[in-house]
Amino acid sequence: MANETDNGKATTTILRIISSTLTINPTLPRPICCLPKATHARLNTLMNPRNSFLHAFCLCLIATFPVFAAPQSPIPLWPATPPGEKEPAGEEKDTTKPTDNLVSGKPVIRLGNVSKPTLTFYPAPLEKNTGATVLVVPGGGYNILAMDLEGTEICEWFNSIGANAVLVKYRVPARKDQDKWLSPLQDGQRAISYVREHAADWKIDPNRIGTLGFSAGGHLSALTSTRSEQRAYQPMDDTDKLSCRPDFTILIYPAYLVAKGTLNVSPELTISKSTPPTFIAQTQDDPVGVEGSLGYYAALTKAKIPSSIHLYPKGGHGYGLRPSTNNVSHWPRELEEWMREAKLLQKK
Repeated sequence: MANETDNGKATTTILRIISSTLTINPTLPRPICCLPKATHARLNTLMNPRNSFLHAFCLCLIATFPVFAAPQSPIPLWPATPPGEKEPAGEEKDTTKPTDNLVSGKPVIRLGNVSKPTLTFYPAPLEKNTGATVLVVPGGGYNILAMDLEGTEICEWFNSIGANAVLVKYRVPARKDQDKWLSPLQDGQRAISYVREHAADWKIDPNRIGTLGFSAGGHLSALTSTRSEQRAYQPMDDTDKLSCRPDFTILIYPAYLVAKGTLNVSPELTISKSTPPTFIAQTQDDPVGVEGSLGYYAALTKAKIPSSIHLYPKGGHGYGLRPSTNNVSHWPRELEEWMREAKLLQKK
């Protein structure tokens, strides 16, 4: 009887610990529940091999709820002033106005005036970590960055399927007297080399580093995937000696991929045999135009690049992975299957 009472008290204590620290992310296509590393440590201290009930109970909880690994602090992308920068674009801030549209009932962070690009590493839960890593590139027309809708929320989803993520905060708005994509391309190339350089420190696979971009970020991901043989800036240090080619590319409702009114790939995008395998998703009613995905996919097919395209009838533009009643909300599931088929999510 005493043993049962002790077990009941211990169980109550454990459940209190769990309920106070459990994190649930309901915005993901498949909501995940995670626990901080400190909670896992406390559960380990409560495990008692002499008490089979408590020992099994703690083991079950540890196995059920993966460790929630908080993102690291943002890392400056450049050792000094980024190439070509003359003066700050203005105060970096969220430019969202009360009248701006909501997405799935939630506001969107529209970060503007980025002059100091950074990377933020989101490690996957240790027990699920496959070693694969995706650089997440938000969109925003090269004017702002949709930092949560197409950034932090995507990083958390990748963590839920065992992939690490790196949020790329690149320079916007477009700089004067140059192509609107030039400064972002410099940041994108540097970002891939930086992640590859720190593969051992972050315990990731340097040969499974991909890029995912939305809208203008999709154009930027396509740029880094097709212009990796020559940097868009003079190398600065040893980081720039490492390859800036991503190992795979993911384009979600991408923009600017073809010349306006045609299916011809934009001249700044040079698809060749070295272009990485690519996953594309978009809708027919996207105001940006689905022609970009169609033309880009046709060029990939002509170059014999293994690629997958997923087109849906409705959904518009700028939805991220927030749920809706449209079939396009299934694109994360399709992407996960594509990554598994390509053995990108296989532990090594």
